[in-house]
Amino acid sequence: MTLALSDVKRIANLSRLELTDEQAGQTLDKLNSIFSLVEQMRAVDTTGIEPLSHPIAALTADLALRLRDDAVTETNQREAYQQPAPATQDGLYLVPKVIE
Repeated sequence: MTLALSDVKRIANLSRLELTDEQAGQTLDKLNSIFSLVEQMRAVDTTGIEPLSHPIAALTADLALRLRDDAVTETNQREAYQQPAPATQDGLYLVPKVIE
C-alpha cells in the first residue's frame, strides 16, 4: 500500500493540520516507508512459530516468565499517615468544598 500526496493532504485536512507542500512531501515519504516495512513483515512466513510472551524468551526460555509472587510486603500504615491531616473520616481525607 502506498499513499499519494493528495492522500496526505486530505489526512492533514481531516486532522486540522496545516502542512506546507514540503512538510506534506516529507510526511508522505515517512508514511510510505512505514507501509513498506509492514509489507515486508507480512511477507515473512510465520506458520508454526509460537508467539513469545516476552522478547527475552527468544534468548533464554527460563527468564521469560520469572516474575515475583504478588504478596503484601508492607504493613498498613493508613492511621499513621492520616495523623497529621487536619480532618479525616472513615479512612478518607476531608477537604473544604471549593466548588459551589
